[in-house]
Amino acid sequence: MRIDIAAQTDIGRRKQNNEDYYGVFREDTPGLRLFREGAMLCVADGLGGHVGGEIASKLAVSVLKDVLKHEAPPPPQDSEEDQGPLPVIEQGIRAANDNIYQTNQDLVRTGRPMGTTLLAALVTPRKVYIGNVGDSRCYHIRAGEIVAKTEDHSWVDEQVKLGLMSKAEAEQDARRHIITRSIGTHPEVEIDTYVWHVVPGDLLLLCTDGLVNMAKDAEIRAEFENGASPAEVAHRLVERANDNGGKDNITVIVADISPSLFTVFRRRLLAFSRRRGAKLLWALLVVVFGALCFGGGWLCRGLFGLE
Repeated sequence: MRIDIAAQTDIGRRKQNNEDYYGVFREDTPGLRLFREGAMLCVADGLGGHVGGEIASKLAVSVLKDVLKHEAPPPPQDSEEDQGPLPVIEQGIRAANDNIYQTNQDLVRTGRPMGTTLLAALVTPRKVYIGNVGDSRCYHIRAGEIVAKTEDHSWVDEQVKLGLMSKAEAEQDARRHIITRSIGTHPEVEIDTYVWHVVPGDLLLLCTDGLVNMAKDAEIRAEFENGASPAEVAHRLVERANDNGGKDNITVIVADISPSLFTVFRRRLLAFSRRRGAKLLWALLVVVFGALCFGGGWLCRGLFGLE
């Protein structure tokens, strides 16, 4: 399975530490048994103002990585619903919660306990399987349309669901950073799971709220419109969040699912031209054009006896 993935994390403009962390685990990950084709993508946002937010995010991704050592689930029977690897993903998220919660019990004596959001996406050739806790987000982009596939576990999001606040009001509310679910702060955790079909050319964006709170959906969608590579899109999304204020750490993972060979070639050619400069590309075109003209002239002389 071809899958073009790029990830980037940035401290932002206001923070002293980067408490975000991400993981990209592909088919060549040592010890992998959970899937044969695809990738596991994870983003975690350590809770600001808590003890060891950067430790919690790294620990959550590290524990979740262990699920890759599990055997792939057997195919469902006719009477069973196909959950694929979702139960294994949930198991990994609960293990991360247990690990961080126990660390808090053993070591954190003062201050608020460390915790983190955790979003995991297992991308396979036909489906995406998601486990989510917190307000990191997964978007699905197809044919220029962008859809948020996960729900934020935040105080303002709950107010919107209850009809007590509009979405526009929620986007401007100073309390939008308050989350209602997290990894490690309580002995039990409630996990949202999702699964949906994908087709070649679909794109996924996993990100922390450092992007979501600094860029509207329309701004995010605009970065996908010119067919740039995932690496370029990831870089520009981080730049946009910083240009809009960069109030938090920013982490993004962009994945292009089964891009065509033409798309891969075009992106590499564009990237090469940008690295080497437009002059080199124009020089190459001139050489090719000159060779064609010379060859055409030689052919005409041979066919028509022209001097």
